[in-house]
Amino acid sequence: MLIDTHTHLYSEEFDNDRDEMIQRAREAGIQKFYIPAIDSTYTERMLDLEKKYPNMHLMMGLHPTYVKPETYEFELEEVKKWLDQRSFSAVGEIGIDLYWDKTTLNIQQIAFKKQIHWAKEKGLPIVIHGRESFDEIFEVLEEEKDEKLFGIFHCFTGTKEQAQRAIDFQMKLGIGGVVTFKNGKIDQFLHEIPLEHIVLETDSPYLAPVPHRGKRNESSYVLNVVKKLSEIYGLSEKEIAQTTSQNALSVFAD
Repeated sequence: MLIDTHTHLYSEEFDNDRDEMIQRAREAGIQKFYIPAIDSTYTERMLDLEKKYPNMHLMMGLHPTYVKPETYEFELEEVKKWLDQRSFSAVGEIGIDLYWDKTTLNIQQIAFKKQIHWAKEKGLPIVIHGRESFDEIFEVLEEEKDEKLFGIFHCFTGTKEQAQRAIDFQMKLGIGGVVTFKNGKIDQFLHEIPLEHIVLETDSPYLAPVPHRGKRNESSYVLNVVKKLSEIYGLSEKEIAQTTSQNALSVFAD
């Protein structure tokens, strides 16, 4: 069994061949798909996906690059409304992104903290998006650190020291296509991180692994990540699949 812990299957990029793409993923052995939220404009597409296909597990949250001064308060109200209305697998994806816009750091921090609080209230994991913002994210996590704080650091691309710090905050590391990149760097130290801290993800349609780099990513390509991790850890692909799936199930209640 394989689990894709982070895949945007509702993306417009799959509108022409979603059925076939999901079938390919199932044939590759993926039995569970965890679907992160972006903002309220995608909620209906997420719900439609859940209705149409089995084993789609939805998250709810406001993505940091969609935290805008004119809309973020409304968007957070929508997140809270949905969290109170029905069950979700996680609060995500949430976090801080300083790659696109540094001017919104303050409201990104506000949104991140609020959503962490809601996750704790609901007993849910958080799924963190971070880009050029490790220090800022760790600062928030340090403030919020307690036994109720846990989750996944999605698309982890940091250093060995940052990996260990994330693990110390009860976060698993979401490993996807970047581990196959020549300049991805995480492949240089990942063997020093026990496999029990790793979960698989694609982040499709983004960040396709080698040999598909630069093209649309899809969930079946998680097999390329498994192959690379098998090389890094010196374990069989079956062992990688089994351990990372157990790790994912230990984070998500469903």
